[in-house]
Amino acid sequence: MSGGGSTGTPEPGGLRAALAGLTTRGRSFLAAGVAAAACAYLLGQADLLRVGLLLAALPLVCVLVLYRTRYRVAGSRTLAPARVPAAAEARVRLRVENVARLPTGVLMLQDRVPYVLGPRPRFVLDRVEPGGHREVSYRVRSDLRGRYPLGPLQLRLSDPFGMCELTRSFSTFDTLTVVPRVEPLPPVRLAGEAAGYGDGHRRSLALAGEDDIIPRGYRHGDDLRRVHWRSTARHGELMVRREEQPQKTRCTVLLDTRAVAHEGTGPDSGFEWAVAGAASVALHLLERGFSVRLLTDTGRTVPGPEGGGFAGAGEAADAGGLLLDALAVVEHSAEEGLAAAYDALRGGTEGLLVAFFGELDEEQAALAGRIRRRSATAVAFVLDADAWSRGPGGIHLSRGGAPVGERLRMLREAGWTALPVAPGAALADLWRAADRAGATPAATAGAAPGRSGDGGPGRNGGSA
Repeated sequence: MSGGGSTGTPEPGGLRAALAGLTTRGRSFLAAGVAAAACAYLLGQADLLRVGLLLAALPLVCVLVLYRTRYRVAGSRTLAPARVPAAAEARVRLRVENVARLPTGVLMLQDRVPYVLGPRPRFVLDRVEPGGHREVSYRVRSDLRGRYPLGPLQLRLSDPFGMCELTRSFSTFDTLTVVPRVEPLPPVRLAGEAAGYGDGHRRSLALAGEDDIIPRGYRHGDDLRRVHWRSTARHGELMVRREEQPQKTRCTVLLDTRAVAHEGTGPDSGFEWAVAGAASVALHLLERGFSVRLLTDTGRTVPGPEGGGFAGAGEAADAGGLLLDALAVVEHSAEEGLAAAYDALRGGTEGLLVAFFGELDEEQAALAGRIRRRSATAVAFVLDADAWSRGPGGIHLSRGGAPVGERLRMLREAGWTALPVAPGAALADLWRAADRAGATPAATAGAAPGRSGDGGPGRNGGSA
């Protein structure tokens, strides 16, 4: 079982807070006592005055006794798990322990949770013996991704007569992270640009012959089996064969978060589909050995252990959690265009590029075409704004943008493998369609000059 936990002790309130904790019964007794005492004073009835003083004193004595009660109670909370996909449940386990030498009375336990996770859970606990504990649990669920605080835990105390109730809060809380739902994708063959040297480079060295190997000077710790004796004799010092640099196939997942490009909110909106799609593609490629980075239209990337924001394939679990945590809190941006993303991709060939676009106008579609030239292979999933803007019953709510077909044509002419996305579309089917479309000559006719023309998709890339 995975999860996080927190412990703490309740913080007592002041005497004014204790007086504010009078229940309806306590306030009624106090009001009746004051009224009886006033009538007794006016009528000169001593017996009625005693009754009035007793009625008024009882709730005040209960408040004082409850205020002076020093329960020493420790509470803890455990989440299992602390990170869940949207629409999945997490179990929250509460543990209350009596660390005092005296037993407690009846305790009411309440945990504060955001309304999107459901109603606040409340539990009534019988008296807890000294050194004893009680455990309760409840479930939380959210269809909306995000980070939600749980706590602080509240303990409600009550006197035996029901005159007063005091609420004491623990000081600690935990955080539940709801990440986008990840859809499993089928393995397909999409090319990526290899950074470094792999099998292809080793083959070229073998074809050139051993004499063409470029050695370097010996360094402390080098394996003596890598000493190149011919170069050593030529240079008069120890020379070793150059180390092979492992092949690292890179992929950039571009997520368009512009508010002007997406219409509607909620778990069934196009924006949420794009976020879930970006999460699915990123984790899918990480599991297959790609170095992945997440880039938004703001130009910001999710930092990884490697340079340039790429998350290393050798740490797929940590890198996947990092990407999911970032996507759990991503929101609409105020950007008007994709210029910041274009600037972030200016550094040269970025390998495989997978983009999730919202609604594109002519200017942004042309800019996306220029972004394509920075990558060896580019796949674009473009939300069909006309289809996503249809309300219940097929009512058309479109903002009058250009048809998605025209934007797809512009992207394909720029070398993208572009596919439209309609409501209810399965990403796995679109992923297969992208592979089939990328293998056709029509999809590669507009490829950038930097793309290899004789290797085909997957010549120097990996299985995606």
